[in-house]
Amino acid sequence: MAAASAALALTACNPSGSDDGRSGSREAEYKRVIEDPQPAPAGVIEAAGAPGGVARADDGSLLLSYYVGNVEDDEGPAASAWRILDPDGRTVAEHAEHTDAEAGPTAYKGIRGGFMRVPPGVGAEGAYVLDVHGKQHKVIITEVALRTRPGDILLVAPEPVLVYHPATGTVARPAGVPENAIRLAVDERGTVWSLNQPVSDEEPYRVVWQRGGRTIGHTVVPKPYTGGILAARGGTAALSLTQGQGTQGLLVTTDGGGHWQRVLGGGIPFSALQRGPQSLVMELLADGRLLVGEEGGRYWLAGDHTNGLFHELKTPAKFTSLTVYGTTLYGIADSATATYDLVKHEGLWISRDGGREWRRYQQRR
Repeated sequence: MAAASAALALTACNPSGSDDGRSGSREAEYKRVIEDPQPAPAGVIEAAGAPGGVARADDGSLLLSYYVGNVEDDEGPAASAWRILDPDGRTVAEHAEHTDAEAGPTAYKGIRGGFMRVPPGVGAEGAYVLDVHGKQHKVIITEVALRTRPGDILLVAPEPVLVYHPATGTVARPAGVPENAIRLAVDERGTVWSLNQPVSDEEPYRVVWQRGGRTIGHTVVPKPYTGGILAARGGTAALSLTQGQGTQGLLVTTDGGGHWQRVLGGGIPFSALQRGPQSLVMELLADGRLLVGEEGGRYWLAGDHTNGLFHELKTPAKFTSLTVYGTTLYGIADSATATYDLVKHEGLWISRDGGREWRRYQQRR
């Protein structure tokens, strides 16, 4: 965590907004950037106003990804960029390219020694690794399903399910995943947790966990609930419990599946989750605490690793996304739709103390 603590130069929360009022000049610059066949990284980043995603490598380096697309509709020109920062917060590499709005933003995940580009299509094509210096490395793509190992990373789910094996630099399907699995999570031990849909209405949903292609255990999702999304790390796994179009609670284990508890309150007013199960955010910190919330809405963090009692996070802005690496929270405030204007408090915000204090990212020169 020492490297992560030194990762960025940060400024305290500023109550003033980010919009400089020059919407006309911003519109012209925005259009110039997305129509440029060879856009400069700085131009894309300036036009975007805030990163669309953040990924952290094991040494504390960060990759910030940016995207600007056509404001009028979902077609037309667009531009994307990424910038890699070393553990001291200084730029070591950056890249931008012209694209089209139909392609959408590019996503990355932090891995050991760098960052993995998440495949943009229905297969593994387009996956590659960027090391912490920005050099691109090929990965091996195989059609053969492989047993999961410790350190494997889930790239895409539920269809197709793809896992990256850092030890061999291979992207493949995990072996043994049931055909009726509709949600998955892979923890750092290589355990695959899946939510399996029943073949009939009379049967319950089940959470199944496997390692090396072999089933270790399973538990029944209590009726009348169905399963939502899964999160797993360090022997803790959590499933959101849905009923109709709403999230009603959580099903949690903290001992690798030995015992499960239902959390139907615990400080989270589940009726306040108004955006539907598809907008739910659920991530585990390295110390076992569970983060629950929804994109563009409110967030709650467990007080300890038992994940029975939660408190609401006070955030400096309405986050369009909130990501966890280790015990550090990365919140992004941005416009939810393509626009020429900046939004209030736009940018990347970071908390290293469980959301008690937030600092806005400001790059070192």
